[in-house]
Amino acid sequence: MLNHVEIQTTHVPASAAFYDAVLAPLGAGRRIEHQGRIGYGDERPEFWIGPVPGPDGSRARESHLAFTASDRSAVDAFHTAAVAVGAEVLHPPKVWPQYHDTYYAAFVRDPDGNNIEAVCERPE
Repeated sequence: MLNHVEIQTTHVPASAAFYDAVLAPLGAGRRIEHQGRIGYGDERPEFWIGPVPGPDGSRARESHLAFTASDRSAVDAFHTAAVAVGAEVLHPPKVWPQYHDTYYAAFVRDPDGNNIEAVCERPE
């Protein structure tokens, strides 16, 4: 249903380093840079990061984004990449049966405090 999503960041270079690292195991990377924003995707830019607008120094608001992983090993690699770049781990990779029996996911915080998830819904 979604064509693309953009979140705001207080420091685009720091967020870009984070997303470069954690999206690579999921098969996504930088596709375009335009007017201070960076678009990521596998074939086209579907996820964007951009600066917080305005000169007042306000902080970006927390968002929750779940990226699809092709398999459970990609979720594990996402988690490993996030740890390697110093991300706060909210939940290490595991099955979340409260969502459904094959929901395997890991949750971390990006540099702006957003809740970022990688999820594979396929059976093991």
